[in-house]
Amino acid sequence: MADGAGQRIDKWLFFARVVKSRSLAQKLVQSGGVRINRDKTTNGARLVRADDTLTVSIHDTVRILKIRDCGTRRGPASEAAELYEDLSPPEETTRRKDAELPKGGYMPPKRPPNKKERRAHERLRWG
Repeated sequence: MADGAGQRIDKWLFFARVVKSRSLAQKLVQSGGVRINRDKTTNGARLVRADDTLTVSIHDTVRILKIRDCGTRRGPASEAAELYEDLSPPEETTRRKDAELPKGGYMPPKRPPNKKERRAHERLRWG
């Protein structure tokens, strides 16, 4: 795009492959999950330009993206990666604390317990 020209935020999020569809990008912006240069926006038609910084809260993580260029199409991932610079800290520090455990505080196992584990649990539970 020409210098000084902008692009809609929902369109840019779609072109940069931050979300899967443009309608999801618009819902993300309308829900307040996107900040442009630290300012909250709920308008999907708001224009973004090169050198703007986006803070995107999606899937219990926060990503900080500096826009390098406005895209012209939703191309392959390698082309989308050239549209921004990821300034996010490592993933461990960006996860929200309440996202680590479910509401009750119990994390179900990734596999069913084996016979030894079942018997140990029964001994612990029933004595």
